[in-house]
Amino acid sequence: MSSDDLIAWFKSRNGTVDTSSMGFAEYPACGRGAVALKDIPQGHVLFTIPRDVTLSTRTSSLPSLFGMEAWKRLGLDKGWAGLILCMMWEEAQGSVSRWSAYLSSLPSAFDTPMFWPDDDIKELAGTAVVDKIGKEEAERDYAEKLIPAIQGRPELFPEGARQLHYSLERYHIMGSRILSRSFHVEPWSGDEEHDEAAEDSDPEGQAMDVDQQEDTQGETAIGDTERPPDDTLEVDSADSDDEGAEDSAVVAMVPMADMLNARYESENAKLFHEAKDLRMVTTKPIKAGEQIWNTYGDLPNSDLLRRYGHVDLVPVPQPLGGLGNPADVVEIRGDLAVAAVTDGQSTSLGERVDWWLENADDDTFVIGTDCELPEDLVSFVRLLLMPLDEWGKTSGKAKLPKPKVDLGVLTVIEKTLARRMQDYPNSLVEDEQLLESANDGLSLNRKHAIIVRIGEQRILRGTLHKVRATKESMKPASSNTKDKKRPREATDSNPHGKGKKSRR
Repeated sequence: MSSDDLIAWFKSRNGTVDTSSMGFAEYPACGRGAVALKDIPQGHVLFTIPRDVTLSTRTSSLPSLFGMEAWKRLGLDKGWAGLILCMMWEEAQGSVSRWSAYLSSLPSAFDTPMFWPDDDIKELAGTAVVDKIGKEEAERDYAEKLIPAIQGRPELFPEGARQLHYSLERYHIMGSRILSRSFHVEPWSGDEEHDEAAEDSDPEGQAMDVDQQEDTQGETAIGDTERPPDDTLEVDSADSDDEGAEDSAVVAMVPMADMLNARYESENAKLFHEAKDLRMVTTKPIKAGEQIWNTYGDLPNSDLLRRYGHVDLVPVPQPLGGLGNPADVVEIRGDLAVAAVTDGQSTSLGERVDWWLENADDDTFVIGTDCELPEDLVSFVRLLLMPLDEWGKTSGKAKLPKPKVDLGVLTVIEKTLARRMQDYPNSLVEDEQLLESANDGLSLNRKHAIIVRIGEQRILRGTLHKVRATKESMKPASSNTKDKKRPREATDSNPHGKGKKSRR
């Protein structure tokens, strides 16, 4: 469907678009996006969306036709399965559905790892992407929720339409549309009967988030998608964050708003909601010819690739520098630290690990582009290294060890980071050379995978450099410098200043 046709459909549903200020264009590596046709001031309304134009389990008539009791019994009120089924059903209605034209405008092909061949998936080895694709979980929901629903209600899902509209392939396509384009939309007046059903509609917190801060006109922003930890925007039903949806929010497809692209720290427009409609409003002046950007919440490239099939390459501040994604992170599994402590010995630390899991948030530790050690990683390593008498005192409490570094802790962390770098198929130098010399010889999937690997490995290398420099500064002075002051021992997880919480 052309942009003009989509706008015509949108207006026929009482949506408004300022076509004198905003148009659509094709952008390399971004696809279709919104462009400013003239200079646009801050606070300008680009378009308004009636709430009944949004597509969700609230606005589709399928849940009520199916029966809410049966809907909940099959678990269609939890996760994205219900919304996916609604979108499949609306598509199957053809022109009878009021979203027929909109659904036909949505992409049916994606560059996300969900659709990559196995050989390309191998290129993501070691990255934070692999375990979060969620293909197996999605297919389990399809088998356990959608198939029983479809087979049990032939009057709603005729057998002749099942292969075309309700196949596993269509399920993945609809799920990817939600992952890449959905928003959290607050309930509106007169919609209270759907509140309970909406509570569990996005357990992974992955749709573009509705910002609850009021603007000067009393509107509420819907932007700041934290995409997704799995897009509100953290939209991603396959994420493992398990944060749960906000009680008053529901994941919805929002026509017109989902046409805007996003890029790191480039947001110049945001979606706001009022009582009966949603409004896309500029958040800063936009010059004619500039792209109009929404926000995904500044996600790392691992999440951008998993959810949207693209990566960001912008200047990264020190200590890394160069081009990449300033929001990149690398995840360190707790078992790597355990292996670094035992180092092939038969020592059992299972009791300590179990205690940690009971008292801490997670056993995966996250390092960002600042290359600072997470406090929880330092605390975990201190727990593993505790003498028996100290462990005996700690085990009876629920208080984590203080994140204080010393040579022993830094040595274990150094080994842990070195082990983590071995998870990738190539070294950092090899990947950098491959990306630099390949030019157009790489497939898009492989290029994206290498960029994600490089971003994570640069964080590991930078963190290793900091750890080794700190270790060197903490070593005892040599005999010929005994009268000199020894460097003061760092007192927390940040050897160069105050401790910093791990990024999640």
